Amino acid sequence: MPKITPFLWFDNQAEEAAKFYVSIFKNSRIVSITRYGDAGPGPKGSIMTVIFELDGQPFIALNAGPHFKFNEAISFVIDCKTQKQVDAYWDKLTSGGGQPSMCGWLKDKYGLSWQVTPTKLSKLLADPDPKKAQRVMEAMLKMQKIEIPVLEKAAKG
Repeated sequence: MPKITPFLWFDNQAEEAAKFYVSIFKNSRIVSITRYGDAGPGPKGSIMTVIFELDGQPFIALNAGPHFKFNEAISFVIDCKTQKQVDAYWDKLTSGGGQPSMCGWLKDKYGLSWQVTPTKLSKLLADPDPKKAQRVMEAMLKMQKIEIPVLEKAAKG
């Protein structure tokens, strides 16, 4: 396990969420599940943690009650090479009650924030021509899901 592993606090949906995320990303799996014992605080035998990997990146999900909720201060960025990838991740992560936001951001059905971002966006925003980069920024700010063809059109003027 790497030195830094995202640790996600859920009310009681750790296993459900882990299975959802594993179904979306290639090279992903549930690694292990631990259960509460006699010491609690959860009911004996109920799931305490789920260790899972998304495209090889480890995560830990904890069932710890409704005390804390996710917010936009933390998000996970998905680097997408193609519009097809952007569309697929966007559709899967917003399914079942997820909420689209602006500029490629969304919240999934568990309230976790994601940025579905095409690699092309960073390249266009870093263009040495400031007018070109500005047009791309203005186009992106109007979008929910990022559309690469719209960004490219804005870059061309």
